[in-house]
Amino acid sequence: MSTVARQNPRPLLTALLCLAVWMPGRGAESPKPAAATVVCVQDPAAMESFHARAERVRAMVMRGITNLTGQPTPALAWRSLVSTQDVVGLKVFSTPGPNSGTRVCLAAAVIEGLLEAGVPPRQIVVWDRNAKDLRMAGFYDLADHYHIRVESSTQAGWDPAVAYDTARIGSLVWGDVQFGQTGPGVGRKSFVSKLLTSDITKIVNLSPLLNHNTAGVTGNLYSLALGSVDNIIRFENAPGALASAVPEIYALPALGDRVVLNITDALICQYEGEDRGLLHYSTMLGQLRLSKDPVALDALSVQELELQRQLAKASPVHPDPELLNNAALLELGVADLRKIEVRLLRMPP
Repeated sequence: MSTVARQNPRPLLTALLCLAVWMPGRGAESPKPAAATVVCVQDPAAMESFHARAERVRAMVMRGITNLTGQPTPALAWRSLVSTQDVVGLKVFSTPGPNSGTRVCLAAAVIEGLLEAGVPPRQIVVWDRNAKDLRMAGFYDLADHYHIRVESSTQAGWDPAVAYDTARIGSLVWGDVQFGQTGPGVGRKSFVSKLLTSDITKIVNLSPLLNHNTAGVTGNLYSLALGSVDNIIRFENAPGALASAVPEIYALPALGDRVVLNITDALICQYEGEDRGLLHYSTMLGQLRLSKDPVALDALSVQELELQRQLAKASPVHPDPELLNNAALLELGVADLRKIEVRLLRMPP
């Protein structure tokens, strides 16, 4: 169903008031102790005609990171998450391009915060699965400007010693470790990128608020899990397999144990299209959501996407709720919206 792109963040507040522990400011008391905390920074001026304003996004990141960590300055906030000895990987989702994937200005704002905290430029890596997608989305410009690295998990190669193993056999493609091999057990492993096993020590997850018909959202769990391993076609076309594989891959020590921060790029909410950039199925929210809990962020994103589809009278989508439930069972985070504390921070005009 065709619809018109809209800018209307108000319905989000209504939904979250009903679904999560909402903390608009001091003096509000949650009825139950929250198990997860999400800082939501909102700035209607951050977006103009579906283009992000870099200076506003930078200010949103600074305010969000200090409030989430409780530190007085952005530099101290970042130092509470990473050290100057770490190699910090900024995981982006670049497949939909610059308008609907992770926005370049968000990555730039995080890079500037890390540089201010003393992390050397060559120890900052912006990465995703495919170099072509990173280039088309504009992330290689960051390497030229900040002298950081932009890397592809595919081009870095796969570590034959670190893998996710499941009984589901995959149809291997060129580039997969076991492509061309035959014999028992071939195709049941997904090997982790050497970028994670041999290089990156801390991960900052930057995922868009973008729908996925099976996973619910192309969020923190899905983006990191399937961007980090080979032999993934076997999961993409099987909802039940995806619901199990994404949390289990994320739970690998080389992945989940290294994540120190998740930021949902909710400047734009695209509620249809999956990995294609379709701004006519989008709403400008002007928000960044920060948390150490990837499951809580993705749970809120799934609810937001459903709300925006209802408002646009778009076709309903029925994602598999088991993915988030499985993630919660693996103790990756909180999927119960009633146990999530959302702290809304409104930026001044």
